[in-house]
Amino acid sequence: MFYKLKVHPDSKRERISAKGPDAFEIWVKAPAERGLANAAALRLLAGELRMEPKRLMLVKGATSPAKIVRTI
Repeated sequence: MFYKLKVHPDSKRERISAKGPDAFEIWVKAPAERGLANAAALRLLAGELRMEPKRLMLVKGATSPAKIVRTI
């Protein structure tokens, strides 16, 4: 299954908001450098989906706020 994400790095608090069955908006405290925000976003999404973070793979958008993630 594929999920669309919009990630907001450098936020004051971490939260996740569902925008649809396969779309999420995620705010993370981590900065947008060295993949830190991506890792934090995947961790939050995994918690929301009740699965382990290692079961999620970033498919597209490593350097963009708009990302596509799939389950493996």
